[in-house]
Amino acid sequence: MAEPAGNGPHSPRKRASIHTLGCRLNQAESRMLEEQLRAAGYEIVPFGQPAELGIIHTCVVTREAETKSRKYIHRFLRQNPGAVTAVIGCYAQTAAEAIAAMGGVDLVLGNDAKMLLSDYLDLPRQDAPVVLRPRPERKTFTIRFEPDGPPLRQRVNLKIQDGCDTMCSYCYIPFARGRSRSRDFGDIVNEATALVHRGAKEIVLTGVNLGDFEQDGRRLADLVDALSALAPQPRVRISSIELTNLPETLFERMADPAHALVPHLHVPLQSGSDTVLQAMRRPYTAADYLALLGRAAAAVPGIGIGADVMVGFPGETDADFEATCALVRESPLFYLHVFQYSERPEVASVRLEDKVPVETAGFRSEVLIQIGEEKKRAFLEHQIGKTLRVLFEDCEGEHWRGHADNYLEVAVESREDLRNRFGRVRINALQGRLLFGTIETME
Repeated sequence: MAEPAGNGPHSPRKRASIHTLGCRLNQAESRMLEEQLRAAGYEIVPFGQPAELGIIHTCVVTREAETKSRKYIHRFLRQNPGAVTAVIGCYAQTAAEAIAAMGGVDLVLGNDAKMLLSDYLDLPRQDAPVVLRPRPERKTFTIRFEPDGPPLRQRVNLKIQDGCDTMCSYCYIPFARGRSRSRDFGDIVNEATALVHRGAKEIVLTGVNLGDFEQDGRRLADLVDALSALAPQPRVRISSIELTNLPETLFERMADPAHALVPHLHVPLQSGSDTVLQAMRRPYTAADYLALLGRAAAAVPGIGIGADVMVGFPGETDADFEATCALVRESPLFYLHVFQYSERPEVASVRLEDKVPVETAGFRSEVLIQIGEEKKRAFLEHQIGKTLRVLFEDCEGEHWRGHADNYLEVAVESREDLRNRFGRVRINALQGRLLFGTIETME
């Protein structure tokens, strides 16, 4: 949106800030938008600092996420009067009229329009916001990415897929993201190559339903093989994948130390009760879930496995909740993301009866979080005496921290600069939730 000379995004003080809410997929898209804006001459500044352009990348997975999205929109408008304000993403897709009615917003871009944000910044500024939220097309897509950019010294989220066809009864994401579709295989490999050449040591594959990835007969296993062949070889991690389309051929790759795919899985559970799973329209049983995780743990020594679990779904009884607790205790899971059911508009679960009181859902959440903490501590204690490959990320004093291949956080003492380097660390102790060790070798 064009501004008067001396105060707009094309003046010498072009500053842009992005606040990203929600998932890794949003984070991957925000990174690409930042790179597009840098290429267009913007300086990216932290959200909260003065800026001529503000982008709020929104989320609608829960009512709380919507509330936070509105809060950050109002915050930027209040702190940066006269700046160009763009609201993008899932809330822009599902509530464009409400955003436009706020006043002060210039661009409202849904999920299929947001990656073209820079194309709209030179339009004459209007009294009413530009609203673009086309229905996502179900076809292979490419993304405009910048092959050059500043050095990367952290893990990078890489988008490979979007949308979902499963239509779980509680889930609002298909309304915001559309049907499942995959990114062009070559486009992914080209961006990954550019990221590796800029210094990325770990690539995290992101999407709404990663196991759905398919392009011209090539599926997820083919993609991780292509990324494993890059030079220098990055570490490749799968952010989250559904049980029903998790190819077990990935296990042999995770177990192969020469392959880039790390031994880590995040497999949403949601409930350990078959009754609740059926009401959720989740296409598996509790026994299916336990069996697959058991096969993964047997095939991949030391694998780290996590899960999302929902409490308070309509109709969830005490017995249903106990079934979830029992499954978690029996499983090889070592961490949980626990969240309470949040009613969303348009989804099928709003018509279900027997709503669970908020207090009950809160209590169940606390119980399950505690079980998750116990599982995590047991898994951490089991690492003592083992050697883990760690990518070092941050330093506090003389203690460097990073994540092991299986997603455990590890610290070592060193006066060297270890940032963005791999090391093999022998684990000696556990303090709280943090493993401490000594470096055996550096790569």
